[in-house]
Amino acid sequence: MNASKHLLLAYATKHGSTQEVAKSISETLAASGHEVDVRAAADVRDLGGYDGVILGGALYMGRWHGDAVGFLERHRHALATIPIAVFAMGPHTLADADVAGSRAQLDRGLAKVPDVSPSAVAIFGGVVDPTTLRFPLSKMHTSDARDWQAIAAWAKDVAAMFNGAAQPA
Repeated sequence: MNASKHLLLAYATKHGSTQEVAKSISETLAASGHEVDVRAAADVRDLGGYDGVILGGALYMGRWHGDAVGFLERHRHALATIPIAVFAMGPHTLADADVAGSRAQLDRGLAKVPDVSPSAVAIFGGVVDPTTLRFPLSKMHTSDARDWQAIAAWAKDVAAMFNGAAQPA
């Protein structure tokens, strides 16, 4: 039986790519019957009334976005009582080594708040737009490694998880 949940999808982004992915995930969750509020992680002050949380953040210079880590720190007590799924945006390619490196960066960020234990974790490819970066990063090549099919599949798994039907990886 599917029971609609009231979910928060919080995101931490610097240039907007993570927000775009959060919006896409929220649309999949809503299509699965959930009520979803999408908000910047830095703006969330209370988790009261939510049945679950999805938190996404970009990886920059080897670290998970500070607003994502700050969200976990601020809400660690509430997150111990409701399910949370986490995703990070980061690698410039989807090569195994790049994804593994990004996963290690995310794991370091999650380790800062050990009392929060996500039920689902994903790494998605990131976006590089050199026109938004300062030197020397402005010399990087433009890339968009987001795999929208993988993002949609993960969102469907997370929707099922919140319905109690599955446990995504």
